[in-house]
Amino acid sequence: MQIRVYYEDTDCGNVVYYANYLKYMERSRTEYLRERGVELAGYHAAGRLFTVIEANIRYKAPAHYNDLLTLESTVTEVTPTTILFTTKIKNEQDALLVTGDVRVACVTTAGRPTRLPREIVEVLRKS
Repeated sequence: MQIRVYYEDTDCGNVVYYANYLKYMERSRTEYLRERGVELAGYHAAGRLFTVIEANIRYKAPAHYNDLLTLESTVTEVTPTTILFTTKIKNEQDALLVTGDVRVACVTTAGRPTRLPREIVEVLRKS
């Protein structure tokens, strides 16, 4: 997917503020799932939530105001209760700017770990 860097995403030097990359990765993960037919809203309504329990980011180069970024998320691990996503963020010149690994856990509305829905596991293992 692609994201345009808006002024609101940057610091006073027109460089993307470091925490905004987490927002970009969230969008990319959501679109990754949506493209595979996984709509999280239905699971939320049924009492299953998906929460980030770990995030590791490596910053290699900055993105700037008005850049068009390409985000590529993949699933690198599926356990009975978690999904590990890896995301790469590149600029228009195809230079790698940021890589990140985010682990998402499936939990109940009470915050207790629960198994991932079988249909999600099946979709992700095919990807």
